[in-house]
Amino acid sequence: MVKLKIKNVGPVKEGLRSDDGFMKFDGVTVFIGNQGSGKSTIAKIFSTMSWVEKALVRGDFKGSYLTQYNRFKKQLAYQNISNYLSDESEIEYIGEAYHLKYTEGKLEIEQREENGDYKFPKIMYVPAERNFVSSVDRPDLVKRLPSPLYTFLDEYEAAKQDLEGEVILPVNEVKFEYRKQNKKSWIVGADYKIELLEASSGFQSVVPLYLVTRHLTQVINKNGNKTRREISVDEEKKIRKEIDKIFANENISDDVRRVLLEKLSARFKYNCLINIVEEPEQNLYPTSQKSILFELLKYKNEVPNNKLILTTHSPYIINYLTLAIKADAVKKKGENNPNLLHKTASIVPLDSTVDTSLVALYQLDDAGNITELEKYKGLPSDENYLNEFLADFNKSFIELLETESQCR
Repeated sequence: MVKLKIKNVGPVKEGLRSDDGFMKFDGVTVFIGNQGSGKSTIAKIFSTMSWVEKALVRGDFKGSYLTQYNRFKKQLAYQNISNYLSDESEIEYIGEAYHLKYTEGKLEIEQREENGDYKFPKIMYVPAERNFVSSVDRPDLVKRLPSPLYTFLDEYEAAKQDLEGEVILPVNEVKFEYRKQNKKSWIVGADYKIELLEASSGFQSVVPLYLVTRHLTQVINKNGNKTRREISVDEEKKIRKEIDKIFANENISDDVRRVLLEKLSARFKYNCLINIVEEPEQNLYPTSQKSILFELLKYKNEVPNNKLILTTHSPYIINYLTLAIKADAVKKKGENNPNLLHKTASIVPLDSTVDTSLVALYQLDDAGNITELEKYKGLPSDENYLNEFLADFNKSFIELLETESQCR
């Protein structure tokens, strides 16, 4: 199990007060909380630590390179959070291959003994600004965008280039079509066809998220269980030579260096996908939120060792995730009962269910504390911030009704 501890980094202060401060990233991990409470900070740090571990396994650099000259802080600069670090900051990451610990401004790296079965991941950070890539005609020409958005744009373009024919989107059975000749993206409904540039913000947000997730899962499935060691010795030497050139060039920034390394890594074979998604509910109606969540869970389930990390403000995402957990329990109990399975599938697609043991939900408060949501009989507790706001609405409405009755 991969674990992460964070203290005194940006809005995250005390961090998680249980489990020795370690958050679990074993299958599906969800963060809820107010704006600025640290959800994205945690997601970005997890993305960075996962990437550093992968780069160490891949041999992009040695641990001694990263521990010198504040280079670890520069890795966080890729996600625009390097300035969150202070002398009191603590970050500890226990991965499959490496144990990384950052305290008092210094990084310690320890290779774990049990790293022989390391699953080489494709790490995809899906930023909240993703609708930008489908609402602007040439986003690749816009300067000073966040680095993760450029990376996401590259994957989005690759996903479109690999399309063959129309794709049914998980929103009202609307279709997406891409014309390679003129590089135009289209949304096709039952009685209309419009450019994606002219479509609603919901489509502009869900299209790149869905296409990139679908594409990367297909790429990993196509590669099967191949590992980096199956590339030829000559090819590995060539890649090593190119990596050395990248590090020898002092005229390129750390951000550019990281992007170049990622492009080189495409020659390696990925075993799994770490899909980190900010606000999957963005600009979507509740039923569409359900559909995109179930699709994300489906693609998470397609490949062993895939991980799905979500940040959300939506109570619907939590409630639909609860449905997926409950459906998994029902599916297991009724595995020999076709009628029961059919009924379950009419509520939650059977390939979108998730075992409760693989789900962790954390909520962040405005003081920088993190709490893991308890489970009741395997289901996430209703006592979370998002449901509390719904309860507060009901209470306020009842008070208004009582006030109205007093005016008669």
